[in-house]
Amino acid sequence: MTETRRAAVAGGFYPGSKAKLAATVEDYLRASQPTQATDPPPKALIVPHAGYIYSGLVAATAYARLFSLRGVVERVVLIGPAHYLPLRGLAASRGRAFATPLGEIQLDRAAIEGLRDLRQVTQRDDAHAPEHSLEVQLPFLQTVLREFTIVPLLVGDALYDEVREVIDRLWGGPETLVVISSDLSHYYSYDRARRLDAETAAAIVALEADAIHEEQACGRIPIGGLLLAVRSRGLHAVALDLCNSGDTAGPRSEVVGYGSFLFS
Repeated sequence: MTETRRAAVAGGFYPGSKAKLAATVEDYLRASQPTQATDPPPKALIVPHAGYIYSGLVAATAYARLFSLRGVVERVVLIGPAHYLPLRGLAASRGRAFATPLGEIQLDRAAIEGLRDLRQVTQRDDAHAPEHSLEVQLPFLQTVLREFTIVPLLVGDALYDEVREVIDRLWGGPETLVVISSDLSHYYSYDRARRLDAETAAAIVALEADAIHEEQACGRIPIGGLLLAVRSRGLHAVALDLCNSGDTAGPRSEVVGYGSFLFS
């Protein structure tokens, strides 16, 4: 068992030095501070996972809503798509901690072991080792929440209901936050991407999992599982920000879409 999963994309997707990373995240959060606190506080978020120069500010619009939950949230269920290894179902980690330049975050081993009876859940450190979709969320969470544990889960070939079953198992109370990591459309023209991403955002706000198609979000399956879980509990969704790489740091010939959403 690998005790600590080391940062794989520090210095690439986000700054590699502790001081620069801390300053970058704090700048994004400061620029995204809401003028009015959400009430009730969020139970779940959907946030993007590209390099910070592309999607960091979009992610920050969601994370800036979590300052009031510092000291309340003790565990973050962090779910995103597996980009590098083919998977069936969901992959947890056998490790004890995940590291970023800001420090180590302990895994909730008891919660992970409590998923062993679910046949769609395995433990695959080889899937987690190179993966960016969960790692890029950690510095934001470390900055906003400070002290918490994580349940990191990567999703491959799975059904919405299989993801929902895991989320239901881990739902908990105010001490648990659910974070879904997903970018939106990939490599369409700027105008086409804007149309697709607007459709995706409308489906998310309406909690309509089946209205989101494969080409509209790399984390479609984690999103779908979350939407089923929140719909059954009567939660409401709000779109906080929606843009693409053509709006931030890239050309407009082929863009990647980003959105942040809050559920309360």
